[in-house]
Amino acid sequence: MATSTLMIGISGVRGIVGESLTPQLLIHLGEAFGTYLDSGRVVVGRDTRVSGEMVKHSVFAGLLATGCSIVDVGVCPTPSLTLMIEEIGAAGGIMISASHNPIQWNALKFFRADGGYLTDLDARQLLDLYYQGEFRKARWHEIQDVSTDARAVEVHARRVLSVVDVERIRARAFRVALDCCNGAGSEVTLRVLRELGCRIENIHCEMDGLFPHDPEPTFLNLGDLCRLVEQGDVDVGFAQDPDADRVAIVDETGRFIGEEYSLALAARHLLGKRTGTVVANVSTSRAVDDVARAAGCRVERVPVGEVNVAERMRELDSPVGGEGNGGVIDPRVHYSRDSLVGIALTLELMAETGKSLGELVNAIPRYHMVKTKVDCNRQRAGEILRRVREEYASAEINLSDGVRIDWPDAWVHLRGSNTEPVLRVIAEAAGEARARSLADEFVAKAKR
Repeated sequence: MATSTLMIGISGVRGIVGESLTPQLLIHLGEAFGTYLDSGRVVVGRDTRVSGEMVKHSVFAGLLATGCSIVDVGVCPTPSLTLMIEEIGAAGGIMISASHNPIQWNALKFFRADGGYLTDLDARQLLDLYYQGEFRKARWHEIQDVSTDARAVEVHARRVLSVVDVERIRARAFRVALDCCNGAGSEVTLRVLRELGCRIENIHCEMDGLFPHDPEPTFLNLGDLCRLVEQGDVDVGFAQDPDADRVAIVDETGRFIGEEYSLALAARHLLGKRTGTVVANVSTSRAVDDVARAAGCRVERVPVGEVNVAERMRELDSPVGGEGNGGVIDPRVHYSRDSLVGIALTLELMAETGKSLGELVNAIPRYHMVKTKVDCNRQRAGEILRRVREEYASAEINLSDGVRIDWPDAWVHLRGSNTEPVLRVIAEAAGEARARSLADEFVAKAKR
């Protein structure tokens, strides 16, 4: 079995279908999770990837073998699944989605009874069970049923619409361009936008799982959306990843605003309603700090990973948080990243201020961020990070997740990925040349 592409960690399990992600592996992971939940009820959903059915039925076999009952919520966004876990009082859930990874990948994401990702301790307990291979074995009369529940996107849409002023947004009749990458958000996002009275120009909203471009919602992959906005009479463009927990934004001129400003705009809006500490990960743009400071608030940074942000938000009763990859968390909806939340809050901000998206973005200090990566296994990534720590020991550094080095005008963050066999290198500065130079410098260091 090809293990170099198998990623097993606290954020879940990812691999290439037919190579490292095999039916046998998936069955054992289902058995491990069923044992971990003590044969409870499990909600299972998936994105639109063509491998989803194979993965789902393999996972079903493992869960059923341990005596779990299964509620199949079908194709839906990850935040829809997390809401359904709470809605029906399940013991936990599994989302089958490799998020931004290319189409040949698939993955399992594991959730607790409250709809949150497993904590570090929870995940390690699950992985211990998996590696030990001592799973609960249900006897013939203990095998439970698989039921279906098609309400996930309805519950999700209703919750998002409940936290915004629907009538005020409808009155603006926004013209919205949408690219869902043929992913799980297609149906529910179109539904929410129609409920908000938007006129929609949509591309790549067929839920066939055949991605029209690389699924990560970055500038290089969203040329079609930018051109659609630029050539049409459109107020704003939105793009999602395949499981719809991340959103990137394009302004009315076709300018790619990107993922980082999704959280900055949400914070700008929500801190005007309730102040408090914003929680963001260490890879998130300083634009969030500028927005918080203008509202008399601060930003607390935590390691990369939705669970780290969500847990700290709960502790601080934070009004808003998220990650700079386009993941916005509004606790009024749920403690999970949600592209629909990001979209609805952006439209409400535009409606309340009467300003265009471009005007709102231009009022926030603009930074240039360069995100790149170096192919690298975990062992090698650890060695690179150790050397960087030693070299910059006297600098202002944050070691909570990899190494982040801050200067007055810029910062750079290096960390081993939890989702790909790569070392991520992110640099941000007020000037594009400075950001590019920093990124190139540290990529070169890593390769040396």
